[in-house]
Amino acid sequence: MSWFEHGTSRIYYEERGAGDPVLLLPGWSQSAEELAALRDALAAGYRIIAADLPGSGRSQPQPRAYAATYYADDAAAFAALLRHLGVVPAHLVGFSDGGEVALLMGALSPDVARSVATWGAAGKLSDPDGHLRQGMYHLVDHPIPPMQGFRDHLVATYGEANARAMSQSLVGAMTAILEGASGGELALASADQITCPVLLITGEHDFFAPPALVTQAAARIRGAEAMTADGAEHDVQNSHPDWLTHTILDWLGRH
Repeated sequence: MSWFEHGTSRIYYEERGAGDPVLLLPGWSQSAEELAALRDALAAGYRIIAADLPGSGRSQPQPRAYAATYYADDAAAFAALLRHLGVVPAHLVGFSDGGEVALLMGALSPDVARSVATWGAAGKLSDPDGHLRQGMYHLVDHPIPPMQGFRDHLVATYGEANARAMSQSLVGAMTAILEGASGGELALASADQITCPVLLITGEHDFFAPPALVTQAAARIRGAEAMTADGAEHDVQNSHPDWLTHTILDWLGRH
């Protein structure tokens, strides 16, 4: 159990295993413990730094007030963590928002990235009809049926008031990013700065990072590969755990 202070964030992280360093980042609102199966498999051959995103899991502040710069802020914080630990360059592995942060690290701090492997991330936000933001804004009080389980998890983990505050603040930040100069682009706004190997995985039915969007992202990043998990949704780690673990281990072994 370790902590790293950076700006207004207090980041919780754990280290396991030995070998080449791998930073493992879960998604928004998650704890790295929810990637325990993948973490433990990786720790058999690598030095794993598994961390919670600021405002999520055990990291602070909570509830977090999300700014339009929060992805870049988190990318800077985790790059600073890796330099603090003396483990650069490292393989960066992340899910969803953790994947977006990993990609941004590759773009904004290329010296810390040996490779990047993500699932559920596309280097940009996309919500042309606003349905995603509407669903997130009303997640706690009026969840749509597909998000009921996620709502229950969020409230059980953070309490109703904090869950409402963090989800509504997130929507404000997403809107600012989508309406900003980049048009929602995150790492893709600096895709030409990514020099390390990149693997983008998505589920066939991923609503947040659909295959078409991920394929387009891979085409923008020099030498990037895109893979689709047949039948999977956003949480490939839950529906296809063995396939995901094998795919990432194979990727790391080749890079």
